[in-house]
Amino acid sequence: MTDRRPVEAVVIGASAGGVEALLTIFSELKPGFRLPIIVVLHLPEERRSQLAEVFARRLPLTVREVRDKQPIVPGTVYFAGPGYHVSVEHDHSFSLSQEEPVHFSRPAIDYLFESAADVYQQRLAAILLTGANRDGARGLSVVKQLGGLTIVQDPDEAQAATMPQAALDLCQPDCVLPLHGIGRLLVELEHTECC
Repeated sequence: MTDRRPVEAVVIGASAGGVEALLTIFSELKPGFRLPIIVVLHLPEERRSQLAEVFARRLPLTVREVRDKQPIVPGTVYFAGPGYHVSVEHDHSFSLSQEEPVHFSRPAIDYLFESAADVYQQRLAAILLTGANRDGARGLSVVKQLGGLTIVQDPDEAQAATMPQAALDLCQPDCVLPLHGIGRLLVELEHTECC
């Protein structure tokens, strides 16, 4: 990690099995964790998401649902709401759009990963977890091309291996780890960030 630039933001994508995977990863985080974490978890569009509320009760960090034009604040976990793609803007705020679904998903992981890669470049860490479609693989490869750190959940451990395997088929990520390893890496990245 010492040859890398400090990470300024973390993006995470997941689908089937994602809630359990995120709870495992986030169990490693302690109060005062400073990096912003932006999550796209595939959701049904027809109803309001409870993700922010559920995770807010379980995490020692501020948890919010993404809102349009909202500035990205360190030490906050953001969840994309249903029905809107989430992009990161160059002023480090969010932009929501209702463009066509990607891999049948809106929000799409690719949208978030590609826009965040464009803004943060080598100061971004992107994590792709369990899921039953190929969303996120292309976005992860863009993060890699622009110098960001790419992490994929070990497909053998994933509840649904399609998504992490699609990423492995498309690019060679920096790390392929089990969930607890990803949680520990997040803690390391924060310590790297503050050196």
